Amino acid sequence: MAFAGILADADIKAAIAACAAADSFKHKEFFAKVGLSAKSLDEIKKAFFVVDQDASGFIEEDELKLFLQVFSPGARALTDAETKAFLKAGDSDGDGAIGVDEFAALVKA
Repeated sequence: MAFAGILADADIKAAIAACAAADSFKHKEFFAKVGLSAKSLDEIKKAFFVVDQDASGFIEEDELKLFLQVFSPGARALTDAETKAFLKAGDSDGDGAIGVDEFAALVKA
């Protein structure tokens, strides 16, 4: 599993189940349920690089849309509204992507 050693499988399953319905994803709730918000900055940065599927150093909108699938391959894609809200919450410098420091700030918010 991509998050082995960072997050517990049971926490991932519970977090995915809690936002299974369309338009039910709330990043703060997800980060808390999955256990990421309680992790150290180093562990959060490790999680960022798992989510950054193309290894660009940024999480772009297309990667955010598939955010839940990084945690669990059978999970749903985020809706356009969820994706845009997630990007808006995390993109503090307005460049259209979420960098590692922005991600860490979003997780800890």
